Amino acid sequence: MLKQNDIIGVGVNRAKVQRESIYRSKIAEDIEMDVNIQIKEADGADIVQYKPSGVCCKLMQMRIKNNIIEDIEFIGGCNGNLKGIGILIRGMNINDIIPKLSGLPCGSRPTSCPDQLTKGIEAYLEAKKAATAV
Repeated sequence: MLKQNDIIGVGVNRAKVQRESIYRSKIAEDIEMDVNIQIKEADGADIVQYKPSGVCCKLMQMRIKNNIIEDIEFIGGCNGNLKGIGILIRGMNINDIIPKLSGLPCGSRPTSCPDQLTKGIEAYLEAKKAATAV
């Protein structure tokens, strides 16, 4: 069972953290997602929940607006490393993140949290493309 300190947030806006704390609790309850990606809209941005595979991180949640990462949080995984990644990619265009982090292994594993992050971004882009094609 995940605990609140398993949630790694990189946001520093206290009002936003308080407003979204109920949402985070709901995420922890919903971690048994049937699909690897869920997208919801909130305040003009997309909230993307991605369930990675083959890594220690159990859930990645991104707030994306106009293809820019506004905020990101990770549940599980290596706390310091994921906080660092989150800080580095905040404000970046998602299309710039993919070539930089895609394909990175973690030890003997063929994938890593950064690689899985790119998989989540690619799944988001595919879902957005499919939604606009309808």
